[in-house]
Amino acid sequence: MIRLLAFLIVVFALGLGFAWLADRPGDMVVTFSGYQYQVSLMVAAVAVVTVVAAVMILWWLVKSLWNSPYTISRYFRVRRRDRGYQALSTGMIAAGAGDGALARKKTKEAAKLIRSDQEPLIHLLEAQASMLEGDHEGARQKFESMLDDPEMRLLGLRGLYLEAERLGDRNAARHYAGRAAVMAPQLAWAAESTLEELTARGDWDGALKLVDAQKSTRQIERDAANRRRAVLLTAKAQSLADSDPNAARTAAIEANKLRPDFAPAAIAAAAALFKQNDVRKGSKILETAWRAEPHPEIAELYTHARPGDAVLDRLNRAKKLQEMKKNHAESSMTVARAALDAQDFPTARREAEAAIRMDRREGAYLLLADIEEAETGDQGKVRQLLSKAVRAPRDPAWVADGVVSERWAPVSPVSGRLDAFEWRAPMERLGQLIDSRDDAPETPVPVIEALAKPASEKPIDTIEHATAGNEAAGKGIDRSEDHVTPVTAAAFAAVPADAEAVEPAEELARLPDDPGVDPDEDAEKSPRRFRLF
Repeated sequence: MIRLLAFLIVVFALGLGFAWLADRPGDMVVTFSGYQYQVSLMVAAVAVVTVVAAVMILWWLVKSLWNSPYTISRYFRVRRRDRGYQALSTGMIAAGAGDGALARKKTKEAAKLIRSDQEPLIHLLEAQASMLEGDHEGARQKFESMLDDPEMRLLGLRGLYLEAERLGDRNAARHYAGRAAVMAPQLAWAAESTLEELTARGDWDGALKLVDAQKSTRQIERDAANRRRAVLLTAKAQSLADSDPNAARTAAIEANKLRPDFAPAAIAAAAALFKQNDVRKGSKILETAWRAEPHPEIAELYTHARPGDAVLDRLNRAKKLQEMKKNHAESSMTVARAALDAQDFPTARREAEAAIRMDRREGAYLLLADIEEAETGDQGKVRQLLSKAVRAPRDPAWVADGVVSERWAPVSPVSGRLDAFEWRAPMERLGQLIDSRDDAPETPVPVIEALAKPASEKPIDTIEHATAGNEAAGKGIDRSEDHVTPVTAAAFAAVPADAEAVEPAEELARLPDDPGVDPDEDAEKSPRRFRLF
């Protein structure tokens, strides 16, 4: 477009010039070698323009003839290069589609048409073709040869990293990823693998520097970077808790500022402050984390913030936590534990039962069993509560990649992934309960559990079968073909391991420590009297 405009401008200028000369007639006289030549001004201008144009055309012809060998060779070279790039493009598409034979064919064709030192993608296509053919050793050698070329070095490291991952050699994979991360911190795969290596070694400072580099290169978002920093700082504080308390306190407080609702960071910061007798600041940190999400470790550390406190003081601190988060199962269980330590059994029982109503889970039943044993010593009720605890959903725990841990850890013990642990209830027992309910819509009442209940709470058919069985045993009547409520595997697993074996029918009717049914009370409720014992 610009050339066309320039040509039009030149033509327009020449036209204006000739028009100007035509309006102003004149003669031009030239004396040369004793001769005098006289022509009009217009003729002279046309002659000058013609001579200039002829010279330019002649120069173009001479230059074209002089450069014709180079032009011809350049034409064939460009044509050859185009065919090579077409073969390279077809080979890359074939490699991506998994066609190893076509990829190898196009690799050879591209290598003949294009020099490999001029186009590094030929090396990549050759390595991919070797991998598709199953020649991993040849692919590895090709990736190693790429390390000598600065332009291909990162690509070679990436290929060697993937090959090491395929072979399961984590150390080699992390080595190649570390070299790539030094050269280009913006590479996500290199940074993530290096981060796993640093955390596996416990090099928390190096991991923090890498996270800062990821944040500066905008590889990860600000919130994700702050979360990772909080996890790493918490891990650093835990590792330095005994050797360097001041550094542990600094790291834990910084982690808590980044994520005030992160329970491990709050616990680490409060523990470091409590060691230095700063109870007020540590308690505020725990209270903030408790308001965000109640956690049993927070409650344990908060109630025992001052080692010299009496049990009533710890109970008051537990009630203070309950005021901050009302109508929560963890708050009620915290008060129940503190009340049990203080021998305040009514309060402990009331709060434990409230926790069960809000969240029916294993820990609440176990706590209520402890209260029952400490207050009454009624082993029948204790065993009944233990059987309920066995069937109840499990308490929340730190879970990562299917592994349940009692304590939080910064990395997963299975995959080595950072910040993998989550505070949630394991799903194994819940899945078993759902499966059992799907298989048997009407779950039969276990015999031992049914006999442990009062008569008013027992199913009628269970009582009748048990009574009929006793009467038949006394009369010598064979009742083996009568319908008997089956005992499922789940019911059998609910029986405590230390339960005594039940041999005769009379022993089956009553557990060793079961109070049984009061005959007088049963007679008042019903005119018919069942004598089970």
